[in-house]
Amino acid sequence: MARAGITAERLARTAAELADEIGFDRLTVSAVARRLGVRDPSLYAHIENARELKVRVALLALEELADRVAGAVAGRAGKDALVACAGAYRVYAAEHPGRYAAARFDLDPQTAAASAGPRHAEMTRAILRGYDLPEPDQTDAVRFLGSVFHGYVSLELAGAFGHTPREADASWAWALDTVDFALRNHPSRKTTSGGTRN
Repeated sequence: MARAGITAERLARTAAELADEIGFDRLTVSAVARRLGVRDPSLYAHIENARELKVRVALLALEELADRVAGAVAGRAGKDALVACAGAYRVYAAEHPGRYAAARFDLDPQTAAASAGPRHAEMTRAILRGYDLPEPDQTDAVRFLGSVFHGYVSLELAGAFGHTPREADASWAWALDTVDFALRNHPSRKTTSGGTRN
């Protein structure tokens, strides 16, 4: 195969596709070079090392996932937005398991700040505004939602729910109903008059 036409964007997308096939943890410069039909040194015109290759995939995944979530929650509020947001993460993870894993890659603070990562937090906070949570409870809720979504999705991807007759979709809906109930009834929610909402 010809080595012409390799760009930074093509490299990142090829690496992302390969990560979906073989797993993000198994992604290497050599594996991507083989997929592109070139020798390893040819890729170092675009990346410095294997870590940078993984960073490129992580940035791509964060951007794609943020766009997916933004489209899902557009025009929605409250529980509808919560369910749409969670569903977007779950579907993306099922369709692109390697990229989903890449979205959790440990980025240095400067790279993380310039990535689509902050968009994810902003969208989650926008959803949580419908639940009237003050700080620091809102920050706690952002972390809580991320933990619930990622925990469920990761277990599902690992096949952990395939040993009982209960459908994973049913348990997913139950989990989101419970999250919504917990947020709506959290004791930190206050009315303008100072009373706790029911």
